[in-house]
Amino acid sequence: MARIKPQALLQQSKKKKVPSKISATTIILFSLIVFMVVFFIFSTYRHFSNRSVNSVKDVSLGRKDPKDRGNPVVPNYATLHTSKGLIVVELYKDSSPEVVDKFIEFCQKGQFKGMQFHRVIKHYVIQAGEVNSIGAAEEWALRGKHYNKLDTSVKHEAFMVGTSKTKKDDKGFQLYITTAPIPDLNEKINVFGRVVKGEDVVQEIEEVDTDDHFVPKSAIGIMDVTLDHKA
Repeated sequence: MARIKPQALLQQSKKKKVPSKISATTIILFSLIVFMVVFFIFSTYRHFSNRSVNSVKDVSLGRKDPKDRGNPVVPNYATLHTSKGLIVVELYKDSSPEVVDKFIEFCQKGQFKGMQFHRVIKHYVIQAGEVNSIGAAEEWALRGKHYNKLDTSVKHEAFMVGTSKTKKDDKGFQLYITTAPIPDLNEKINVFGRVVKGEDVVQEIEEVDTDDHFVPKSAIGIMDVTLDHKA
């Protein structure tokens, strides 16, 4: 048997230890796989991150529930923080959805902050919002005096909350709270809620002294309005 020389054995050992070269195709394929995995992870993160942010925005605006994208989430109650106390209003979001949406929009914009009750007609209505003409106030007063003498059955109760039907622009919001039953209320205002707490506050506002045009002699205003799902 031929004897292998030590120098030949050393050369064979070195050949076995030297790793084989990696082809360019393998490197490209591996890089592509890594890129796809990183891109997928990043895209998934962006998707769920944006979805979470949008869901929070929707709920805060009273639009949609993040768990059920088809069901609107609208506050059930609004609390008027007045200078005389709190008035809690139940919102008729089913029967008056458009008016309730507009009211909520104005609340979120803070447009009720500092709004004054500029007209108070005893045993009839208190009104906040823009100041209308004197003639309109006199018309409401005459109606109030007329209905106070009626003994017939009425269609609407006191402490109903509504806004003017004649208001068409988006710059203001007339807020009415009745203090007595008004038979033809729907002819004058769009009712979108009723007072469920704070009737005594409404009555206290109703009792303030007014001038000949039914304007309170001392300022009475709404400091803020908060929305909630429970009273």
